[in-house]
Amino acid sequence: MNTTVVVRPVTEADADALGRVHAACWHETYDHLLSQAALSRLRPERLADMWRGITKQGGDYRQVVAVDGDDIVGFAASAPRTDTDVTAERELKIMYLLASHQGTGVGQLLFDAVVDPGPSVLWVAADNPRAHAFYARNGYTADGSEKTEEVLGEKLHEVRLLR
Repeated sequence: MNTTVVVRPVTEADADALGRVHAACWHETYDHLLSQAALSRLRPERLADMWRGITKQGGDYRQVVAVDGDDIVGFAASAPRTDTDVTAERELKIMYLLASHQGTGVGQLLFDAVVDPGPSVLWVAADNPRAHAFYARNGYTADGSEKTEEVLGEKLHEVRLLR
């Protein structure tokens, strides 16, 4: 378990760094699923604006960052579930960690900070074996639901996992 990384709530001051880390994580995660042309359209500034909006959300929306020294290295967020055909009340909406920090326990810290024990739901790229292994260790299994999302002008196949 990594003990130098701190997981804390996201603040509006994190937005610019989150935009950069978010873009970097997408390049690392989706380089085999999306074309380089699509990934080149990622704009850290636009992602930072998205994070500024997220930091203002109230209610039961939880978002955290993992900070190593002065650098944000990952983030996660959850909210009440949006799928009405599942009984889980909570949905992991987003979770990314820079490749340099994967396998260190930081991902588990992020996950545990936004997802309570018990039933929950998430969507993940169908062709993301590392994420599938992580979620399986946390008790998730595919329920057979699939969807295709348009991401950066391309199609991304996703599967739903339940715990």
